[in-house]
Amino acid sequence: MGEQKSKFSRRDFLSSSAKMAVAAASLPLLRTKPVLAKPASRKLKVALVGTGVRGSSTWGKTLIQRYSDILEMVGLCDVNPIRLEYAKGYMGADCPVYTDFDQMVSNTRPDTVIVTTTDCFHAKYICRAMNLGCDVITEKPMATDEMMAQDILDTERRTGKKLVVTFNYRYSPEAEKVKEILMSREIGEVTSVDFNYYLDVYHGASYFRRWHGLKQFSGSLFVHKATHHFDLMNWWLSAEPVEVYAYGELRRYGHNSSFRSARCLNCPHKDSCEFFWDITTSEHLMNLYVKAESADGYIRDSCVFRKKINIWDTMTAQVQYHNRVMMSYSLNAFMPYEGYYVGFNGTKGRLDVRVYHNQPWKVASMADFRITHSFKESRTFSLTSGGGGHWGADQVMQDRIFGEPGPDPLGQAAGSRDGALSILIGIAARRSIEQERPFKIEELVKM
Repeated sequence: MGEQKSKFSRRDFLSSSAKMAVAAASLPLLRTKPVLAKPASRKLKVALVGTGVRGSSTWGKTLIQRYSDILEMVGLCDVNPIRLEYAKGYMGADCPVYTDFDQMVSNTRPDTVIVTTTDCFHAKYICRAMNLGCDVITEKPMATDEMMAQDILDTERRTGKKLVVTFNYRYSPEAEKVKEILMSREIGEVTSVDFNYYLDVYHGASYFRRWHGLKQFSGSLFVHKATHHFDLMNWWLSAEPVEVYAYGELRRYGHNSSFRSARCLNCPHKDSCEFFWDITTSEHLMNLYVKAESADGYIRDSCVFRKKINIWDTMTAQVQYHNRVMMSYSLNAFMPYEGYYVGFNGTKGRLDVRVYHNQPWKVASMADFRITHSFKESRTFSLTSGGGGHWGADQVMQDRIFGEPGPDPLGQAAGSRDGALSILIGIAARRSIEQERPFKIEELVKM
């Protein structure tokens, strides 16, 4: 015990504080709850930067259709003017458009800026928006390296503005149920976790067609995709990561093919390639991307076997938390089905959860739960999916962000600290692979 305390001395205070009361241990280690400043006498003025699929739909069209009584979209910004004009019409927005971010903020004076750009530019716009006096809502990951993360944390402290990170997974039915069970301490104190996430050959391949396949843009799937998973675990455990050791390889995509082309649209191998994807079947994607290629050269249907892909499709990580919980994590991006399996080992039993996504043969439930008590029988139950984006999670999250302030019994609201801790696991994993050694979180950022 003494050796463990000296090894993780930086986290001793957090660990001892968490053990003082069950209630305190059951809440995320947040310093402040991120609450946006909302005008009392007028609508919230919102501006959006980044009008790709996620920006123009979930944070564009959906906001305008569902929340127009409480917010006003005052400006749209994108570096691609062709995409920008199409997105404006698609969203049904009645506001000016800009290719210059500072000009948009200066002219429209938004209360809040929503950032949905390519991942590696999130920090740039988050910090600039706060420096210009705006609160910020950002898609995950909030940044792709430790320098960007530090910049965001420092800027938020200096400006006093608020950052909300949109971890929609926290609001899914199965994630909420896991949190409730762990808070109840039905399986006692959690000691270790097995977490395995599966991306199928359709969804998984999509990351390798886009800018996500390049580490310099996405930070790798350890950052872009696994940020969701690491945030879930941090939140579920009410714990902060201390050390990460990881492995990663590219086994299916990229160089792992005897043939390749620049893109699917005019690929000579489309009749024989299992990963061929016909973008022309989507009028929306043709308008949003293909017809906008002349402005920035971005190709939405790039070949999954192009040799410049430099991220991994097969990854594992070991994570040590401040409260001595150990997590074993894996992410595989070319599986025949999609979803995740997570098992929590506790001092009084075990919680097993199997979540099903994109599995046509499994239609009766979205998630199966099994709670096995030591020296007692197991009990099982299932949950069905909610409606809407991401199994109902998107709407619940947006209702919480833009609705009236209220109780947050599960601690689902996520701010800059949550955003930082989730990406720092992925960044530490990336550094661990690159340097072939365990990596401590405190080596990366001063929190």
